[in-house]
Amino acid sequence: MSHTPSDWESSKSIAKGMLRDRTMRRKMLAFWVLLVLAWIAIGKWVIGDWLSDSPMRFLLWWGGCFVITLILMLFALYDALRVLKDD
Repeated sequence: MSHTPSDWESSKSIAKGMLRDRTMRRKMLAFWVLLVLAWIAIGKWVIGDWLSDSPMRFLLWWGGCFVITLILMLFALYDALRVLKDD
């Protein structure tokens, strides 16, 4: 009976491969930066009035922006540490 890797194991292997490849990391960082910039622009100019009508909407929107920005900062820190390790 052959052992086939589970979806979880396959996903971990793909993630490790993406994190080890510098160009893929940089593409992912660029995607996250564009996502954060779009999130801020939409929240500021497109739906700003709608967000200001409800404190809960405001907190959820900008809380989500904070979480995405935090992920971006952690990923950028990982990239910087990985570059230092590789060189």
